[in-house]
Amino acid sequence: MNENKGTEIKRSSKAENILTQINSKTKLGDLRKIANDIKKDHELAMELWSTEEFLPRLLAILIMDKKLLSQEVINKLDMDMQTHPFDERNNLMDWLMANQFTKDKKTIALMESWENSPSALQRRAFWYYQARLRWTGQTPPDNTADLLATLETNITQEEPEVQWAMNFTVGWIGVYDEKNRARCIKLGEKTGLYKDEIVAKGCTPSYLPEFITIEVNKRQNN
Repeated sequence: MNENKGTEIKRSSKAENILTQINSKTKLGDLRKIANDIKKDHELAMELWSTEEFLPRLLAILIMDKKLLSQEVINKLDMDMQTHPFDERNNLMDWLMANQFTKDKKTIALMESWENSPSALQRRAFWYYQARLRWTGQTPPDNTADLLATLETNITQEEPEVQWAMNFTVGWIGVYDEKNRARCIKLGEKTGLYKDEIVAKGCTPSYLPEFITIEVNKRQNN
């Protein structure tokens, strides 16, 4: 008798069919096409999530029902993401932020409460969202002074995945907020974060003095 038989995961034929469409050559655009056909199906999303595999989990995120993403559910997803390598778990959280958390007032409110969350991924989402509010061209929130004070105090002590999002936020504040631009550049010079980073051609370096200068020039030249 197979003692593990009772714990085997039985997936629906729909889930199994979708999983046959995903392999190592599948691109993000392919996942979006599959998601567009499915629309929203939270139960199916949870089946795909249960595979514990990166690409099926990215697809799962696209078809989740944002109304069902309570703090408790998010904490469980967060815990599940810890099994992934560093870059994968960051990508999963960023994908959740962009495709789900920003789409509903309830989950936006949750994100805005994560500045001091015990979860590094949730703190990353907090800061990435603050950056996003600025680079999407919306009128920046009135919390810039508070954010900069926190950034100047804490950025060098944060976990790497959070530190990147914090640095990204400083960058976009510096690009769009002229009166704080010099302060943001100075912070980058002081921390030296990403100064030696090598980026692909056409990509903007994360080192704040370079990032801010390049992005400001792009907007002035348009």
